[in-house]
Amino acid sequence: MLDKVAMVPPRNDNQPHTKQSMSHDPPVKTTLSRRQFLQRSAAASSVFAIPCIIPASALGRGGAVAPSERIVMAGIGIGGRGSHDMNWMMGEPDVQFVAICDVRKVRREAVKQTIDNKYGTKDCTMHRDIREFLAERTDIDGVLIATGDHWHALASILAMRAGKDVYSEKPSSMTIAEGQAVVETARKYGRVYQTGTQRLSEANHVFAIETARSGRLGKVHTAYAHIAPWDAAIMSYDRKPGQPEPDKEVVDWDAWLGPCPWRPYDPSYVSGGWRGYYDFHTSCIGEWGAHTFAQAQAGIDALDTSPVDYKYVDNPTGDGMVTTFASGVKMVLSRGNKYWHGSCGERFEGPEGWVGAADDYTKAEASSPALLADFKKVVGEYMARTQRPMNHVRDFFNCMRTRRQTVANAEVMHRSMSAVHAANICMWLKRDMKYDPVKEEFINDAEANRLRSRAMREPWII
Repeated sequence: MLDKVAMVPPRNDNQPHTKQSMSHDPPVKTTLSRRQFLQRSAAASSVFAIPCIIPASALGRGGAVAPSERIVMAGIGIGGRGSHDMNWMMGEPDVQFVAICDVRKVRREAVKQTIDNKYGTKDCTMHRDIREFLAERTDIDGVLIATGDHWHALASILAMRAGKDVYSEKPSSMTIAEGQAVVETARKYGRVYQTGTQRLSEANHVFAIETARSGRLGKVHTAYAHIAPWDAAIMSYDRKPGQPEPDKEVVDWDAWLGPCPWRPYDPSYVSGGWRGYYDFHTSCIGEWGAHTFAQAQAGIDALDTSPVDYKYVDNPTGDGMVTTFASGVKMVLSRGNKYWHGSCGERFEGPEGWVGAADDYTKAEASSPALLADFKKVVGEYMARTQRPMNHVRDFFNCMRTRRQTVANAEVMHRSMSAVHAANICMWLKRDMKYDPVKEEFINDAEANRLRSRAMREPWII
């Protein structure tokens, strides 16, 4: 920041000179004794000798990062998961959060308190309207988006159009069309984008993925992806009866709904009770599949595509659905603990054995101890080859500085979420599906193709 300097306006020589400026009176002579001269000189020197105390952190000393080198961040829709992400990000020494945008006053105030307490200031600004926020805060480099699922894609697109890099929680799209729009916006505006599939940056999962990808299992024929053990693939279209709508400053209900069809206000929606409703959710398949499909696809080198075949299963959840890629490799959707223990697991099988990981693992598991012997080597080789850290948010910040693609960039998000959406459509229409991942359309199925997008309520449109 440039210091403000008082400027003396230039003289306008076209103006008449005043008598004072043209005076020819002789100058008044003043004489100072040596004592007086020294006294005045000492007084003047003391003024300039007063120390200007600048905190070391402002200069980047003591391990702190100078303000000019910090990544300036803001949060959009920060609840439970968003608070976890934000605290994680604030642990990075070159990152500083300065603002919160949320339609709920209670969340705005809580996040402001967290940010101000972290930095020992009162500087965090609060915003309710995402459009005004993005227009006003031109100083912000990137945003953390952790709204409800139905806002992830639209908020990401608006932020990228405003010149912000984006870290978006998953599921990061509600439809195939939304995913396409996120990819196109990131490409058009040259923005860095990371979806919150953090297991792509965790050692146990990276080991399982790299073991499969590198051929240690032989040619992998099957990958398994965990889907959530609650809710179903078929979601509710019901609407709650409604309650009096609060003041907009307390909860901006219209903005909370965003692109979704209007419905009466109910406080349970804004406190997390939106899951299981078609307008707001991607079903039990998307709840965990938004993570695990990318994990499975990474291990079979299929992050740039989606399955071409989806087999309907006659149950409420999609458990056991077999999807097949053009390569012939299968990805099986699995609910429960048939192939792992813990949550959000992936597993790979080949002629030489199997390997897998999930959240509750202290280390990856495999069909033989020999496969686990090179754990550190496999993870180390991955990090050396890709220059990726085992820290998902650090990968995002590194890429903000270098402008390279993140490990879970917009294309990775879109291809894995396209598989989620196609699997859901298969369940909704109760029939097998053929999908063309190049044209991004279902083959000879107009009804399925209509479900690739949803109508968006104005003015909350892409």
